[in-house]
Amino acid sequence: MKKILVIRFSSIGDIVLTTPVIRALKEQLKCEIHAVTKEKYKGLYTSNPNIDKVISFEKNESDIIGELQNEEYDFIVDLQKNIRSFRIRKSLQKPFGTFPKLNFKKWMLVNFKIDLLPDVHIVDRYFEAVKLLGVQNDGKGLDYFIPENEKVIPSSLDKRLSEKYVAYVIGGQHKTKILPAGKIAEVISGTNYMSVLLGGKEDFERGEEIVKLTGNNNVINLCGKLSLNQSASLVKQSSVVVTNDTGLMHIAAAFHKPVVSVWGNTVPKFGMYPYIPGDRDKVVISEVAGLKCRPCSKIGYDKCPGKHFKCMELQNTDFIINSVNRLLTENNI
Repeated sequence: MKKILVIRFSSIGDIVLTTPVIRALKEQLKCEIHAVTKEKYKGLYTSNPNIDKVISFEKNESDIIGELQNEEYDFIVDLQKNIRSFRIRKSLQKPFGTFPKLNFKKWMLVNFKIDLLPDVHIVDRYFEAVKLLGVQNDGKGLDYFIPENEKVIPSSLDKRLSEKYVAYVIGGQHKTKILPAGKIAEVISGTNYMSVLLGGKEDFERGEEIVKLTGNNNVINLCGKLSLNQSASLVKQSSVVVTNDTGLMHIAAAFHKPVVSVWGNTVPKFGMYPYIPGDRDKVVISEVAGLKCRPCSKIGYDKCPGKHFKCMELQNTDFIINSVNRLLTENNI
């Protein structure tokens, strides 16, 4: 194998989850690796030293077919596995590998609460796509590479960040994955550590609400003020990360940070929980077990279909507080 194409269009967390496969391909086959993704996520791959070339598109994958055909790939690793990636594979007519997406089993769990899913993380399922090549998981976990010009010194943003702090990732792609502001404020008030709030512009107002609810000077709202890589830099230098099921959760796992992962309408059984092989004790899962309505989706909604949002409103903040304190103690932070 001289040249391999890896396909993963989106999104942040899913792309980070492909990095163990890419690293293993590069190290074990010593081959040239190209990646195809959407333009908005291109930077996640261009910063990865294991990737030699990134080919991206804005809206239509057909725009890059000609460029891909000129590359003469030896093998295609399809880690997207949908109709669009199928079109790319079909146009290139090269040997390929994919992975078990388990859509039917996820559908059974969501709609009938019948659990047929294997206890296998998505990363390990991704490795099925390269099994034919003899490539194996090296057990080193995820990768995330921050460009030098986007690395941040925490104290340069706020002098209160000169000491240890807990990072709270308060955003999420779907509202039903987001821990309410009042719950986050309860956790912050119960831990008594300097806290930094991370998220996008859309999370800024909720961040201000959290600051107001805590009523102390130990919370810094940086939502919408940093790039993804700058946020990742703060996550890397934090002591513990409390996070919803979102992209920065997987970035935290890539840095092997102690993580308290909060789950709402989705469930870890889908295989997308923080991936830190060999260091599973660093991961705490906070979820409301026993809800008959959960999971109500394999992705998420803008609002709770049952109009009660129990999967987040009933989160045990004492458990989260105790988990943060325990992780700080166990990791000598």
